[in-house]
Amino acid sequence: MARLWQDDDWQAMCAGWVVRRGGVVAYPTEGVFGLGCNPADSAAVERILALKRRRADKGLVLIAASVEQLRGYVAFPDSGIRDRVIGTWPGAVTWILPAGPKARRWLRGRHATLAVRVTAHPPARALCLRAGPLVSTSANPAGARPARTAAAVRAYFGAGVDFILNAETGGLGGPTPIRDACSGAELRPIQPA
Repeated sequence: MARLWQDDDWQAMCAGWVVRRGGVVAYPTEGVFGLGCNPADSAAVERILALKRRRADKGLVLIAASVEQLRGYVAFPDSGIRDRVIGTWPGAVTWILPAGPKARRWLRGRHATLAVRVTAHPPARALCLRAGPLVSTSANPAGARPARTAAAVRAYFGAGVDFILNAETGGLGGPTPIRDACSGAELRPIQPA
């Protein structure tokens, strides 16, 4: 099997095991550390929301290693929108799309849409290959700066996180930009390093 990630594949394997068993993990993304879990596990999602002190109605982001992993979570309204979105993936753009039947209320909050991204960041991608699509929300309590290191995650959450995949974040200065796939509007701009 080809190497997924040159630094520490075993970490992705361990983190994937934790996710598949209902745990909460922290992992590096393109710009910050994220908290993640199995998106089908409502109890794990509730743990993340409690750790962050985040309102459930805001909704969450899912990341994946491929478009196929997002099947059922989102719908592409037409081929033009699909081409525009997929043309940026894998990459550091999060898109808001109409929610599919697998996008439960605990993921989308009060919205009829879901934010999703096919990541190219090697540690996050390796984790998604091992665990499937993941909830991805910045690793910080509400109102605090997102963690950019494993040490910062531990300082925020202590033993509240079951596993921390200790690797570098990507080159962004903050969370990924978010765009609305239907309108094209930029909802959160890119933050330079």
